[in-house]
Amino acid sequence: MEKEIYPVMFVGAGPGDPDLITVRGQQALMTADVVIYAGSLVPEAVLKWARSETRRISSAVLNLGQIIDEIERACEAGERVVRLHSGDPSLYGAIFEQMAELQKRNISYQVIPGVTAAFAAAAAMGLEYTLPEVSQTLILTRMAGRTSVPEAEALEKLAAHRTSMAVYLSISLIDQVAKILKEAYGSGAACAVAFRVSQPEEKIIRTTLDKLTETVRSENITHQALIIVGKVLEIGAEILTVKSRLYDQDFTHGYRK
Repeated sequence: MEKEIYPVMFVGAGPGDPDLITVRGQQALMTADVVIYAGSLVPEAVLKWARSETRRISSAVLNLGQIIDEIERACEAGERVVRLHSGDPSLYGAIFEQMAELQKRNISYQVIPGVTAAFAAAAAMGLEYTLPEVSQTLILTRMAGRTSVPEAEALEKLAAHRTSMAVYLSISLIDQVAKILKEAYGSGAACAVAFRVSQPEEKIIRTTLDKLTETVRSENITHQALIIVGKVLEIGAEILTVKSRLYDQDFTHGYRK
């Protein structure tokens, strides 16, 4: 009798707190025989949802071919495989190249989304990225580094919109980031650095762009941190003047007339 072949489950681990994984992601981990996790980014705490007998493989030291080989061997053995990524797999997760290789080998897969760090940071800060008449757009981006970005998406061009922005994977380039953001938003504009948000080591530091570089260095933040900027950071409850039409007593819609 042939072994059943289960689809590979790409699972978003969320920002680090094991309780911030989705219920579906948790269930996938609880039934997994093999978990291949991004060891440099996913905290060991998230693996608490896996069974004690589940085989755990850190992909931190593996290349793409080795990861796919591990997945293929496990699938051929009839094992349930979870490929565990930090945050949400669709954002800087490099999952498409993995899925492409699985397709070549006729291995099916599914994707379970996760909470990305920008949203965990907003929750921790009590922040809304899309305030009426302040900002209705959120840009998630990164600086060009060892991984290039399309010319049209250079940070200078995106920052020119002066909307809410979360800059990923760029804390090591803080000098360049701060210079670009200051030119677009102004030196005194509010910003924040969110380090390992939702994890025990979490630091969320509010500052201004003219002090951003100094703050990052003094706090010794070198990795796993977001840079958040935008006018929404300057709006406190006491100065909120424009509110959403959704809950306005004079605003009618299909459920409230």
